Amino acid sequence: MTMNGSQISINNPKSLINLADADLQAILLEGVSRTFALTIPQLPGDLHPAVANAYLLCRIVDTIEDEVSLNAEQKKYFCTAFIDIVNTGNNAAAFAKELAPLLSEQTIPAEHTLIHLIPRVIEITHSFDPAQIEALAACVETMAKGMPIFQALDLHAGLKTMADMDDYCYYVAGCVGEMLAKLFCHYSDEIKQHEEELLKLSVSFGQGLQMTNILKDIWDDAQRGVCWLPQDIFTETGFDLKNLTPETDDENFRKGLEHLINIAQEHLHNALRYTQLLPAHETGIRNFCLWALGMAVLTLKNIKNNLSFNNSDQVKITRKDVKKTIFICKATARSNMLLSIIFNVSSKSLKTPDWTYSEQITEE
Repeated sequence: MTMNGSQISINNPKSLINLADADLQAILLEGVSRTFALTIPQLPGDLHPAVANAYLLCRIVDTIEDEVSLNAEQKKYFCTAFIDIVNTGNNAAAFAKELAPLLSEQTIPAEHTLIHLIPRVIEITHSFDPAQIEALAACVETMAKGMPIFQALDLHAGLKTMADMDDYCYYVAGCVGEMLAKLFCHYSDEIKQHEEELLKLSVSFGQGLQMTNILKDIWDDAQRGVCWLPQDIFTETGFDLKNLTPETDDENFRKGLEHLINIAQEHLHNALRYTQLLPAHETGIRNFCLWALGMAVLTLKNIKNNLSFNNSDQVKITRKDVKKTIFICKATARSNMLLSIIFNVSSKSLKTPDWTYSEQITEE
């Protein structure tokens, strides 16, 4: 990529350092998440920079937590230090200089670049309104304190209970949902009128998206000796997660998957309710939510239609599906009635008749 006559590369932090804030964040986002690089630009101009920055901050925490060369004590050390950096804006350069050399080759080049450019990312963070900074810092603190709890567990046989899965999803996605709700309410007094309900539904929204990712990535995680599925759900169907391998072909395991798909669908229904509370004229924010929701529903449908899959590529949605989702969302974003009809029709097959989790989700 070239810009102003210079060669710009995500693999070369020095080539990015002098870019304008918006250009820098766009390139970093494209490097670490094509999905968010696609959805975040749909947001209004007053929201776009803060949400882009928020995702980069969260990705820095993810990078620390996923780094195979760091032990549990080092991860806790860097997470704790990063919380302070986001809150104060201080010591970002020293932090990046200390962390960057420790990253392994298993960490993708774009994340290496992101860590090198932490000082610029933090500088952008502290250019925002104090209320926005507070929302971002609270999210980073929740994530950075919560994720190490689960990283320290033996996860080869899954999490113990569905409640544990709920907690994990909150630390990695629900708190992000809360942050977004706070940013949306700060942006619009009209949206702020629904703040209490939006904050409640935002946690469920995040969990629906995270559960979808967990189900899609079961076998990728298994290759690393990790399982994020809840043991109690599968004990109920008669399958022991200790026996889970990519060669697993067990009807009781598939029944457990169906139960989790049903739970994820219930959370995604709350995501629809969340989106419908947003003003119809805020089509940018609605599309930001709807695109993620639509792609999650299609992914769950792929899983439901192929419960015997043993590789995430077998259930990933196609580019054609992504384009179709975007087109439909843009065409119907203003109409709550049409959105309900489309969601009910597209997610109908995800429901398991003899299993319900709605009451528990509603009470959260």
